[in-house]
Amino acid sequence: LGRGGMGVVFRARQESLSREVAVKMILRGELARNNERERFQAEAQAAARLDHPGIVPVYEVGEIEGRPYFSMKFIRGTTLAQRLAEGPIPSREAARLLVQVAKAIHFAHEKGVLHRDLKPSNILIDEKGDPHVTDFGLAKQISDEPSLTRTGAILGTPAYMAPEQAAGNRGQVGPQSDVYSLGVVLYHMLTGRPPFIHATSVETM
Repeated sequence: LGRGGMGVVFRARQESLSREVAVKMILRGELARNNERERFQAEAQAAARLDHPGIVPVYEVGEIEGRPYFSMKFIRGTTLAQRLAEGPIPSREAARLLVQVAKAIHFAHEKGVLHRDLKPSNILIDEKGDPHVTDFGLAKQISDEPSLTRTGAILGTPAYMAPEQAAGNRGQVGPQSDVYSLGVVLYHMLTGRPPFIHATSVETM
């Protein structure tokens, strides 16, 4: 179904309950570094504690042949990124989608979880047109020390990243950083492009 910097997602069937699921596995398997495994585990834990209709639920966490995985609800539909490839979204529809996503992120914040990588490709739209937030691969507990993030590391997607996030250790990343990203997603929906986009990630930041 998809591939990111750390994991690959497969469409699968859970035989015990005879249902379709999405299974995310760590990309490098046994070759994964300890910090990659820790971050993968942190993603599973962050998503598993968020029981909200606007967040893709985690069903099971485990490991097979040395390769960590977790299974999630399979959302039949498309991503917001794929939808935006067709052009801007009418303003009322864009507002409806963003309100639902914002409520889901507000719920995550109330549970102490920052997403830190909100962007159209991490928002799934089901067959009824409702959005679901996924990919908590950069999620962080609001109260955590930056143990999985080396000082000065830039984590996120530049075009949707808040200024304090792009600054690495020079800014304080918090709930407002996710709110900034929501604003960028809304801008993209209305105009067909993010507000800041350049030839390279460095130029964008």
